[in-house]
Amino acid sequence: MLIAHVHDPLARLRGLVLDSVLSPHSRRAYAKALDDFLSWYLEMPRGPLSKAVVQSYRAELDRLGLASSTINVRLAAIRKLASEAADNGLLDPALAAGIARVKGAKQLGVRAGNWLTREQAHLLLLAPDGATLKGKRDRAVLGVLIGCGLRRAELVALTMDHLQQREGRWVWIDLVGKGSRLRSVPVPNWVKTLLDDWIVASGVQDGKVFRAVDKVDRIWGSGITEKVVWWTVLEYARPLGFVNLAPHDLRRTCAKLCRASGGDLEQIQLLLGHVSIQTTERYLGTRQNLAQAVNDNLGIVL
Repeated sequence: MLIAHVHDPLARLRGLVLDSVLSPHSRRAYAKALDDFLSWYLEMPRGPLSKAVVQSYRAELDRLGLASSTINVRLAAIRKLASEAADNGLLDPALAAGIARVKGAKQLGVRAGNWLTREQAHLLLLAPDGATLKGKRDRAVLGVLIGCGLRRAELVALTMDHLQQREGRWVWIDLVGKGSRLRSVPVPNWVKTLLDDWIVASGVQDGKVFRAVDKVDRIWGSGITEKVVWWTVLEYARPLGFVNLAPHDLRRTCAKLCRASGGDLEQIQLLLGHVSIQTTERYLGTRQNLAQAVNDNLGIVL
């Protein structure tokens, strides 16, 4: 059980968990998960933190009708809380091990997600005004998202030093992705052309590749935020009718188009920076072909 004489042990553990998470997105998700769990845990006497307590909370999450992915993120945060408690002498390791064995929620089926066709992607890339500095930047941003399949955090972290030549082609070298994993990402020629248009027009020579552009079309600052990337995608997607398109959907679009053009599944995995091939399969939904559906050719004509 938690040791009573430690000052505010739960708040301390919460801080330890959040300090151990590198991704800002994961940190926000874990903070929400831990705040909700601790609020539930403290609202009435529930006894020492244990597998039984966490299973009870797991049942409460089911009762609330939360999505499987949401439940699993919350359980991951609680397991991490128990692990940190054990490592810091605040929880019996046997109890922490029991909490680690609480089963997550199974996801039934494969989420289809959202992505663009090749024609739609082309329309989106042409949407920014290439005659303006902002338009050149936005085309390059969209090009990197679609052509290289980067996450928002990876895109805003790009520096001029990342763009190098390897084996006769341009490559983003040593990108730090999810879980601090390093990978290198090939840059298609058409993406390099968009990047060159932006780099030449902006005069960027070092530091971050992408910079803010003010209302009179001048660059300022030392970079852009993930929120800028989000709004950039929405700005050009909505007039084309792609109302719910998000930056991550362009990453998915990259993967889908790679696969549709005959790309090897393992190479797509490396491009996206997935740990396992199973993640890439689920990401692509490769087990269900919606474009050439098996039930299109039943031989029934009305």
